[in-house]
Amino acid sequence: MASSLFFCRIPLQSNSNSNIFYSNSNSNSSYYYSKPIHVRCSAAVHSSKTVSVAEPEPVFNSVKAFAPATVANLGPGFDFLGCAVDGVGDFVTLRVDPDVHPGEIFISDISGAGEKLTKNPLWNCAGIAALSVMKMLHVRSVGLCLSLEKGLPLGSGLGSSAASAAAAAVAVNELFGGKLSVSELVTAGLDSESKVSGYHADNVAPAIMGGFVLIRSYDPLELIPLKFPHEKDLFFVLVNPEFEAPTKEMRAALPPEITMSHHVWNCSQAGALVASVLQGDLMGLGKALSSDKIVEPIRAPLIPGMEAVKAAALEAGAFGCTISGAGPTAVAVTDDEERGREIGERMVEAFFKAGDLKALAMVKSLDRVGARLVHSTPR
Repeated sequence: MASSLFFCRIPLQSNSNSNIFYSNSNSNSSYYYSKPIHVRCSAAVHSSKTVSVAEPEPVFNSVKAFAPATVANLGPGFDFLGCAVDGVGDFVTLRVDPDVHPGEIFISDISGAGEKLTKNPLWNCAGIAALSVMKMLHVRSVGLCLSLEKGLPLGSGLGSSAASAAAAAVAVNELFGGKLSVSELVTAGLDSESKVSGYHADNVAPAIMGGFVLIRSYDPLELIPLKFPHEKDLFFVLVNPEFEAPTKEMRAALPPEITMSHHVWNCSQAGALVASVLQGDLMGLGKALSSDKIVEPIRAPLIPGMEAVKAAALEAGAFGCTISGAGPTAVAVTDDEERGREIGERMVEAFFKAGDLKALAMVKSLDRVGARLVHSTPR
């Protein structure tokens, strides 16, 4: 008997315009939470009374924050799984500036890999997130000057826009005493991501929280940290070719519908990946990471040499390999740093031979902390 073909729709972007209400809890300089984080949304709550909200005073003259690179999707987890990578990311320096109009942001400098970025804070990732946090805190009496140091290349698939947004959100929050919760900071980052690359939290959530993060729901926003065992070694082999893959373009290439069989397969692989993370099972993690049947088959042919790069990584001993985020960076996983370097060399060779692309390899561990304050100047 012939089998029926079923389809299910996958939304590529959420356009929720709901008003968002939070419990306002103090946070430390790092933003790791061990329990699911909920943000309740309501579309129609109004009050006839005017509520006066106290404006916080700056507790520092200036601060500097760092946010790490991230790997989104992790194979089958399109838009709902991601993790943070140690040792590479963006820095944001923020200071109170009497020459800046109260309640506004002035971007004075962008250095590193961000020479193409606009300094208009309404269209810059860091500026949008910083303004969003200022609005949450009701900052109206002081203006802020922002400097962005880009450690991540644009369109690399390493969460470049999310790192800028996360570092800026944390910098503003810390400047005013760290009053916002992690969910509010992620929401500020989402304000930025939605304007730049699409409404997805699988980069900005791990950039702020660190570790592995599961986005259980977008409306309401619910984030679940996934604890990878501390006693286990995990290394990411990140190979970035000289090729730009803009996130919006790579998202636009995806189909609006998928077969039911692919839906079931990817759900089972995503479940296996989550279980493997929690158990510290690198073989299981790698197997699931490599098994996407929905997104990777569409995007891989758009990145010259990607299929050969994946084959080279697996042949060299990687537990698994896939595209990092929208690409073009390829990510492989291993439990040994030296083996990771060897895997990286084979992947670089494959990019050059099969795709005619030069590439740079680096081996990094899991960032378990996320965005954090790295320097401050007291008032």
